[in-house]
Amino acid sequence: MQTIIDQLIADFHERELPDVTPRQAGLPWLPGKIDTVIGMRRSGKTWFLYQVMGDLIKEGFPAQAALYLNFEDERLMPMTASDLQQIPDTFYRRYPQLKERQCVYFFDEIHNVQGWELFVRRLLDSENAHICLTGSSARLLSTEIATSLRGRSLTTEIFPFSFSEFLAHEGIDTSMDRQPGSRRRALLENRFISYLSAGGFPEIQGLDDEYRIRVLQEYLDVVVLRDLVERRGISNVVALRYLIRHLMNSPAGLFSVQKFYNDLKSQGIACGKNTLHEFFDYLADTYLFFPVCIHSGSERSRMVNPRKVYAVDTGMIRACSRSTSPDWGRLLENLVFMELRRRTQWIEYYRTQSGREVDFYVQDTSGKISLIQSAAWMEDKKTAQREITALSEAMRECQVPEACIVTFNTEKYVDTDAGLIHVLPAWKWALVQ
Repeated sequence: MQTIIDQLIADFHERELPDVTPRQAGLPWLPGKIDTVIGMRRSGKTWFLYQVMGDLIKEGFPAQAALYLNFEDERLMPMTASDLQQIPDTFYRRYPQLKERQCVYFFDEIHNVQGWELFVRRLLDSENAHICLTGSSARLLSTEIATSLRGRSLTTEIFPFSFSEFLAHEGIDTSMDRQPGSRRRALLENRFISYLSAGGFPEIQGLDDEYRIRVLQEYLDVVVLRDLVERRGISNVVALRYLIRHLMNSPAGLFSVQKFYNDLKSQGIACGKNTLHEFFDYLADTYLFFPVCIHSGSERSRMVNPRKVYAVDTGMIRACSRSTSPDWGRLLENLVFMELRRRTQWIEYYRTQSGREVDFYVQDTSGKISLIQSAAWMEDKKTAQREITALSEAMRECQVPEACIVTFNTEKYVDTDAGLIHVLPAWKWALVQ
């Protein structure tokens, strides 16, 4: 194992770092804290680490003082917890002069090694080192680190490209003029529809539709097999896949375990309700789906009301859809959620006292409340009135003076007795957030 590790260290330092599309994320990088980067598989965590390495080197950090290892490399399998100590031993044997200065270790998918937590904690305590870890599941890292590292880590989430990152990847200027000219507006509208349809996973950018769909379906298969079936020891794969298909084909929809349980029963598929609750939690842990609760001061109300469920990427929704014609309204709402989720975890949906629904109730760390409605088309007067009425009711009840409706192409202001409603096209809203 020592020879393999030494070869991997040499190979890494011989290679040039790849050019990357900058992500709109940064690591806290606090002394004595481990930086953890988590997110769904293939969302760009490794390339984000390359970005961090490149930024360090540009600031004058010695390239040899940084080490990256991917624990999904077959040459490191099977690795045990006792083998992990050979990494710093081999590294400092190769570069003894670095023992006197801080080094940075980037460990990709280290949770594949059982007992990795104790090694990481000891490395942090015994060496002058900063440590960055990645993982494909919230629970694989978050709870294990909280238990074993006792609050000595901070988490950064990486998702598929946002619309702004998607534009940057294509080399399109992402700065937002208050009122862009007709040519630039047409370009942004065109690229937004492409982004909404294809999604933001980095690897599929520029692929033909046939290959893009196949790649995204394979991503899903890997999540099912590796992060769920193998890791969790799931035996009822039929029920699990049925649940995934159901959620992928009803994005932004309300989900009830009881109703889904009844649906499975009617289909002759045996699966207990407790097992379905576990499956639902596992899917959230892998960053494949995101449940959103109703806004309520009552925990019981939050528990008994159905949750809305959003998928990690609109392109994956399209790749897994049984329908040949996309539901643009649901795709747009899913996209709005993901743009919000990149900024905060505190997202709920709101139901007014009269029973009208507002898609997103968002509260930031300062306590400021934002109300956001997603409505694909606002040209129809009945649709527009329905959305405005729901939003204005919520504004009065929450005492929020301004709110927003995100649409495909409508831009205007609506002055109501509850306050001002900004109606914005989604491409513009996503860039000015």
